[in-house]
Amino acid sequence: MYRTLQYALLFLVAALLQIFLFNNLSLSVYLNPLVYVVFIALLPMETTPIRMLLAGLAMGLAMDWTMGAAGVNTIATVFVAFVRIHLLNIVCGKENVHDGGVPSARRLGEKSFTVYLALTVVLHNAIFFYMEALSWSHALLTLLRLGVSAAVGVFFCWLIAQVFTSRLSPRI
Repeated sequence: MYRTLQYALLFLVAALLQIFLFNNLSLSVYLNPLVYVVFIALLPMETTPIRMLLAGLAMGLAMDWTMGAAGVNTIATVFVAFVRIHLLNIVCGKENVHDGGVPSARRLGEKSFTVYLALTVVLHNAIFFYMEALSWSHALLTLLRLGVSAAVGVFFCWLIAQVFTSRLSPRI
């Protein structure tokens, strides 16, 4: 994996933003943006599956440990790390993914990158919130929470992605 220092910094920034900023937002019970998933979304496309799963495990464990959660972050993050390559293949096409590089708006196109990022965040949030609820009795309220949190989360993940990828070459 190339750019190890930049990705270690992205891991740290995403985790610290989640811990100190987004976990302390008390605007509504329905607003809980989970932006740390941007770390998984921005890993290079040629990252091996085992490294991807280990990165998801590391981020999930770090979030569970700091949030006092019982594995919900780890489950959601590892699942997103597992299906990430399939999301990229569906949204961007296999030929673009196999070329490698960093997923970014310049590399994949603004629309494809935004759709990929939105799918990643929504999938992560869906698993997180439904595992947290552990019940279908409040499925509509959980769906409302998912929608509000995912919309805000996608926006902030997109901002973080723009800042992170602005100085990187698209490696076409």
